[in-house]
Amino acid sequence: MLAGVSKWTVSRAFTPGASISDKARAQVEAAARALGYRPNLLARSLSQKRTHIIGVAIDELKNPHSMLMLDAVTRQLQARGYMALLLNITAGEHYRSVMDMADQLQVDGILFLGTVLTEELIDVAHDLHHIPLVQVGRNTDDAGIAVVNTDGYRAGGEIAALLLAQGYTRFGYMKGPDTASNHLLRMEGYRDGLAAAGYPLSLHLTAGHYDRTLAYQAMTAYLDAVPPADRVEALFCENDILALGALEALQVTGQSHQVAIVGFDDIDEAGAPGWQLTSYRQHTERLIDEALNRLIEDRATDEGEWRYGELRIRRSHLKM
Repeated sequence: MLAGVSKWTVSRAFTPGASISDKARAQVEAAARALGYRPNLLARSLSQKRTHIIGVAIDELKNPHSMLMLDAVTRQLQARGYMALLLNITAGEHYRSVMDMADQLQVDGILFLGTVLTEELIDVAHDLHHIPLVQVGRNTDDAGIAVVNTDGYRAGGEIAALLLAQGYTRFGYMKGPDTASNHLLRMEGYRDGLAAAGYPLSLHLTAGHYDRTLAYQAMTAYLDAVPPADRVEALFCENDILALGALEALQVTGQSHQVAIVGFDDIDEAGAPGWQLTSYRQHTERLIDEALNRLIEDRATDEGEWRYGELRIRRSHLKM
């Protein structure tokens, strides 16, 4: 053999994570280049009954935080010797055909990336050949899907404490899709934190989607309908996209800083000089690492550091 090693060493050289010395791997790779050899991963998957492909289902491709999570997923999967099959389920009506494609390719698992899991989508997922299902970034009521999510209740409480410390007494919350709030628990933590200090959560705005324009319209309608003396003083938005829409509405109507705004996710634009959005940062890399441990290795750390994020203090929450 050109490499001067056994066929088992050659096999290990092309197997991600296999034990082999750097010297032997270099010999095998040099011989493979000389011979023009490339390993047949499809043939290997048939023999090992694993494709090393993970389906990544996502429904918020326009959300910058979703893109941050997708970047972390693809990098971490590649480092583990896996590939991602992107399943765009934004349209909704294509659930069955998209998930059937993943099933036919015999993916080793499905990672739902911050996806709103409808009953239909859950039913379709459970129809796949018996593979692990993990949801990251959002809770689900389905016991058959493992959940890896930031402690939204704790985060909501921290945001309530931050706004209470500024002396505000009238508070609101803006959500995106009109889904069950326990899928995130941010609103519950916020509401209960306010209630513990003797203040109600008096305003609930619903944009309909995580869409900046819809958030702008919802906030503009509120500003038009309610006189300044009766408005909330502080608004916690379910994510930064909504928060930026709310800030834009205040800016365009000439009422900047008249309502304090806090977001969630700490996307890149949050720190822009024109916004200075105070936001709650999730530890995306830790969340994805924990999710892939569960999906690929069936190994869970229930109360790890992945559960907790941190406030990024800027200026949008301050009284001016």
